[in-house]
Amino acid sequence: MTTPQKNPAAAGKNDRFSSAGFILAAIGSSVGLGNMWKFPYITGKYGGAAFFLLFIVCLIVIGLPVLLAELAIGRAGRGSAATSFVKAGGSKIFGRLGLLQIIAPFLILTFYVIVAGWTLHYAVQSFSGHLYSNTDFSGQFSGFIGGYMPIVWQVIAIAITGFVVVKGISGGIEKFNKILIPGMIILLIVMMIRAVTLPGAGEGVAFFLKPDFSKLTTESALVALGHAFFSLSLGMGILLTYGAYVDKRQSLGAATIAIGAGDLIYAFVAGLIIFPTTASFGIASDSGPSLVFIALPAAFSAMPFGAFFGGIFFILLAIAALTSAVSLLEVPVSFAMDRWGWSRMKSVLIISVLVLLVGLPSALSFGIVPAFTHMGSKNFFDWLDFIASNILLPVGGLITTLFAGYFWKNAAEAAGLKSAWFRVWLFTLRYIAPILVVLVLLHTTGVIRF
Repeated sequence: MTTPQKNPAAAGKNDRFSSAGFILAAIGSSVGLGNMWKFPYITGKYGGAAFFLLFIVCLIVIGLPVLLAELAIGRAGRGSAATSFVKAGGSKIFGRLGLLQIIAPFLILTFYVIVAGWTLHYAVQSFSGHLYSNTDFSGQFSGFIGGYMPIVWQVIAIAITGFVVVKGISGGIEKFNKILIPGMIILLIVMMIRAVTLPGAGEGVAFFLKPDFSKLTTESALVALGHAFFSLSLGMGILLTYGAYVDKRQSLGAATIAIGAGDLIYAFVAGLIIFPTTASFGIASDSGPSLVFIALPAAFSAMPFGAFFGGIFFILLAIAALTSAVSLLEVPVSFAMDRWGWSRMKSVLIISVLVLLVGLPSALSFGIVPAFTHMGSKNFFDWLDFIASNILLPVGGLITTLFAGYFWKNAAEAAGLKSAWFRVWLFTLRYIAPILVVLVLLHTTGVIRF
């Protein structure tokens, strides 16, 4: 009989993050595709700079306290996202509830690597110039996702992700993020400079930076809070898992601020790329994913050296997608090692294959298989996204806040907070965060409308 390992780090006795490596890996998990296309989309829809300020408030007041709670639980429990609750001193019911934070990232990863594959494909197509040989960008995108090639790119994306995760924490995830995150910063700066110097870019910058508070509503507040949760990777087990690999000497408070700042800066720079570009070429900034794969290629085709800058943009997206995919895969991998005593190699191989198999219906749900394309109001891909992002993530965040706020006796010591700050943190987790998270859950599932 296989003896379960004591914690996910047991695959390498001293396999832990360094201080800088941990912060970079956590930032890598948060700077995903959502901040590059979802953030501009919802910012454009809900009032520009006013919404951005609201997002900042939600991130600081609610997002960071929950982020700190997840890191503290992970480090105290030294287990997977499911077992850390129990190992930190909680009852077995929290271990069962914690399974939701294993299921959620697994489901997200099944469709996330598909989109990661799209970005890799578009980067190759842009640098080669093939993307711009046909100006019917809508037809190109529909033809691509409606065929079998996305499956090939899906395999490539999960292979890259698995290759990183199988090498462990310090030799894989940390090293990967130490290379890609600085590289991504350079590319972001290049793209931002190019965007803000386009003709007519000033209108987009003004929209992004000049607030119109008359457009703020209760709905926009809930959307801002929901995006703060999503962009920080809360409720999906990532920070609980990464917390298990953090050295006891690491200040979790300082790390929380650094991660939040990284997420905020990325969102800000993404806005300074998207809004000036859309304003310069007369593109609607609230057009969602089609903005990235249809509207922006049209803008790049009309831009001097557009193939080069388009390639940089899609490389940016690919980096954002892959750093997040690595974080998502590590969650079920750490659970498999912790729960069943599997080796890291075995865990990565089995879970990667399952990700591909479960993700196939999503990859085939854009016209090629009608049964997956027409499933009521959504296709299979969109249903999976809806269940994971709108239900499982808020529920996962709610479990964290309730555990840390009401049931965790050693919360102050684990979080490393002094008495005054601890009281503020505890009040937020007990009385503010749960109510707001429930409201977000009810809103995203359509139970309440404003």
